Amino acid sequence: MVCQNPENCCGGSCLSNKLPKRSQQVRERNESNPVWQTRATSSDEETYAEGSSPGKCDKHARGVCCRELKGDDERNLIDPDFVKDAIIGLSDGLAVPPALVAGLAGLGDSKLVILGGLSEIVAGAISMGLGGYLAAEAEMNHFKYLRRVTRQRVARSCAGEMEREVHDVLGSVGLSEEISNEVTTSLTKLEPPAPAQAPSSFLRSLIEKFAKKPTQLHTPEEGDLRWSDEFGLTAFLLKYGEGVEEVPTSKLIKSAITVGMGYAIGGMWPLLPFFFISEAHEAFKISILVTSFVLFTFGILKQYYTGGTGGFGGYLYGGISMLVVGALAAGSAYGLVKAFDTR
Repeated sequence: MVCQNPENCCGGSCLSNKLPKRSQQVRERNESNPVWQTRATSSDEETYAEGSSPGKCDKHARGVCCRELKGDDERNLIDPDFVKDAIIGLSDGLAVPPALVAGLAGLGDSKLVILGGLSEIVAGAISMGLGGYLAAEAEMNHFKYLRRVTRQRVARSCAGEMEREVHDVLGSVGLSEEISNEVTTSLTKLEPPAPAQAPSSFLRSLIEKFAKKPTQLHTPEEGDLRWSDEFGLTAFLLKYGEGVEEVPTSKLIKSAITVGMGYAIGGMWPLLPFFFISEAHEAFKISILVTSFVLFTFGILKQYYTGGTGGFGGYLYGGISMLVVGALAAGSAYGLVKAFDTR
């Protein structure tokens, strides 16, 4: 409290008394129970169950929360985009380089097999990585085009047409037309306004981005919602009507690295025996065993992490199918070289 009469100050007696210090008990209570929860506690599920009515939560009756129950075949699946890129890279890496190795092994020179195999692996990994990048870029451009066209169509369409399109999606899962119309009304309110001008070119947008101050690079303009594209009729029709989702820019790099590295890792296995065995025909026999084991193992892992049929029969099918594909490619290349070998 500031003194109201500094000229005739009474030596500090006009100041208000100091606030009493918090007791040790109060400090301990505040430290043990912060305003914001900073980490998950073991009582979260109990609180969730206690907050639910007995008619909706079975834990009140059977003593076990449904979230704690597990099915017969529950797996920790990997990100499907990563699995797809890894399968493309590893599958080609375990099929194409072994076929080349098999063909070169017919010439009987291990050094020639190593040089030819390494050249093919490097070139193939770069080519496959660029292919993964371009494929992800094409997917991203396709989504941007659909979003722009859909937003323009939503802006010029009447309410009845939008209600019909929304009901085409929701009606297929059993919702009534009245509920679909209510959803349409709510989504229309969340629809961002159409851009007043045509989108600028990539070069112009890049120049405008770097022309801003560093503090303004990630600051949305006033009245602009950073995630406005994720809400509204356009986002709903794209995700549930067209079945497409936005592709982040980071996916381009991730896809290129995953496909390229998968190809290189898969292609190195059949080449390893030739580094230790000078006789190409003997090294090729070991290479067949190593590649067959890797193909079979990869087929099992692919079957598991992609959610394929489980059990002994399912995993056996995954391993054998992958082994057959690689064997056909390698056998065809080896037979072709032997057929044209005139030595």
